Order: sequence, then C-alpha cells, then structure tokens
Amino acid sequence: GSVTCWGRNLSGQLGNGTTAQSSNPVPVSGITDATAITAGDEQTCALRSSGAVWCWGRIVPGGPFGGGSSSSVPVAISGITTATAISAGGNHVCALLQDRSVRCWGSNSNGQLGNGTTSSFPASTPTPVAVTGISTAAALGAGSSHSCALLTDGALRCWGSNSWGQLGNGTQTQSSTPVPVSGIADATAVGAAGVHSCAVLGAGTTHCWGRNDGRLGNGTTTESSIPVHTTGIDSATQVVAGRTHTCVRVTDGAISCWGDNTFGQLGDGTTSASNVPVVVVSIP
Repeated sequence: GSVTCWGRNLSGQLGNGTTAQSSNPVPVSGITDATAITAGDEQTCALRSSGAVWCWGRIVPGGPFGGGSSSSVPVAISGITTATAISAGGNHVCALLQDRSVRCWGSNSNGQLGNGTTSSFPASTPTPVAVTGISTAAALGAGSSHSCALLTDGALRCWGSNSWGQLGNGTQTQSSTPVPVSGIADATAVGAAGVHSCAVLGAGTTHCWGRNDGRLGNGTTTESSIPVHTTGIDSATQVVAGRTHTCVRVTDGAISCWGDNTFGQLGDGTTSASNVPVVVVSIP
C-alpha cells in the first residue's frame, strides 16, 4: 500500500516533501494504504483503502511554474470518501464513487469537470463537483482537457475540450456536460490522454478517436471525431493512452502500441513512429 515516485518534481509531484527531481524512486510521505494511483502533468493522486483520495503536486492549476496551489506532500481531497477509481488529466482529476457517480476537480477552462460550466475554482479550494447526468459509471479516462466515462451498459460519455474530435460525437465542439460517443454500445475499457480517446469493445477490438498523427492506429494520420477501428487488434483486454501514443494488452498477455515513438515509447526496439500497432518486444 505504499507509493514511490520518481522524475520531475517542480510542483512536488513526487510527494516526498521536496521539489528536487529524482531519477530513483522516492517514498511518498504518509501513504501506506493505497489501492490505486494516477498521475497527470504536474499532479499525482492515490486512492486509499478507505475510499478517500489524496493528491500531491499541483493540486489545482494556476499555470506552469506559478500560481495555483501546490503541495509536496499528500493532502486529502475534500468530500471524496467513497471513491473506487481515479484518473488524472492534464490539470484536472476525476474520481468514480461507489454509487457510480463521478466527481472532478481542477481546471475547467474547457468544461472538463463536466458540471455544465467552464468555471474553475479558486486556487485555495480544489473542491470536487458532480459530473452532470452520470450515475452508472464503471471506469474513467482523462485527457489533457477532456474526460470520458465508461457506463455499466457499455456506452461511453465524454466531456470537455473537443478541438480534435476527442469527445467522439462527430463534432469538434467542446461540451461542459457529457455527450455520447458515436456508435459505442459494448465497451469494456476506456483510455484517454492528450487529445485522443480509445475504447476496447466487447469483441476485443479497439476503437480510437481524436487527433491522429498515428495515435489512432488505423493506418492513417487523418483526424476522426468518431471512433475508428484500430488495425489488427482483435483480443484486447485493456487500453492505456499516452499523450501521443496508445498501448493495449491482449488476452495472451502481449502488448502492442502505436503512435509517436520519438523516445522509444512503442517498445519495439526502434524510434520510428507507427500508425498501426507494433508488438512490444520482450514482453511474454
């Protein structure tokens, strides 16, 4: 149940009481009962066994390198006591509660909190707000400035920024309340990051939507505001989206990734981008 973090630490996102970066894992102060963690641009959060959520780093945004409210040690998020899952986006975080409602907090400039407004909250009060109309959520995904919820019936709802079609409703119009993702009725998993979103469907296929410099995995670089089928994936069980790439785990335990590969993030032994999935090497 303990947590360790490493990397950049300008806003205290390593949670060890300092703002010194570390290339080795350092223990997060005071967390001994974590059941899940999530990391955004400059913030990290842990779901605790009690259902509470504690976060550290830039707890609420105020722009990079200044403003907002930061903590280099974990602090409790007000009013969250029954969370079952958490997902951090660029400058916001969402939590799934036991009653299957969703609450979000942080930046709201594009409606990514889903409460029908674009009003952010004062830096001193990172108060979660209820996402409008979501009462049967089963999983969450958060991108840079948008969020998505998988519902218990397999449908998907997304909200927030939509400049690249990342809400998946056939438009590029942002929405401060959840909108249905077109054509998705049997999703089993959802992932979101940057300005794209993806889902695993009941048959094991993967569909993605939003910006497409290869991160949609359909063999093109054409943006899509509706889900498009990722090439060659037919037994996916989990999808995870990065800022400019995407990975899936399939039923035999193998992992395939696609999109940007400047830093080797596709794991195929190259630094060549791919707009179709490539298998991560040395993962049995």
